[in-house]
Amino acid sequence: MFRDVSSCNTYNYGDALYWDSRYIQEAGGAFDWYQRYSSLRPFVRRYVPTSSRVLMVGCGNALMSEDMVKDGYEDIMNIDISSVAIEMMRRKYEFVPQLKYMQMDVRDMSFFPDESFDSVMDKGTLDSLMCGTDAPISASRMLGETSQTWRDLYADNLW
Repeated sequence: MFRDVSSCNTYNYGDALYWDSRYIQEAGGAFDWYQRYSSLRPFVRRYVPTSSRVLMVGCGNALMSEDMVKDGYEDIMNIDISSVAIEMMRRKYEFVPQLKYMQMDVRDMSFFPDESFDSVMDKGTLDSLMCGTDAPISASRMLGETSQTWRDLYADNLW
């Protein structure tokens, strides 16, 4: 299996220790990979109703979930492999009931029953896993886990 590693570096982005140390070094900051919610809003609003149970994988310290709540989203479960990021975000949003945070590896989400969410959002986790050790296995596990946790709202309405 071929994998393009040209954009990868020597960091193991699939490792919790890497992310914990990174969030400790960047204490207090917020960082959105690639695009902010304002750029993604037209697509998110078109396909994800505000009443959806949303799973945000690899949330890190991004503002995406906060911005979605400001835009009317009611139930967002944020997960990240980094306990440092999760604890930081829990404290920051402790008075925002629409946002929940849980330390979890996206490659093993057995905590959640199948079809726990209506939508799964990922902005960079898959790319990160593809730059880590055992990339094809990690990516396969992530995609398998996320496909089990969400219920296809559109397929339900087709029948």
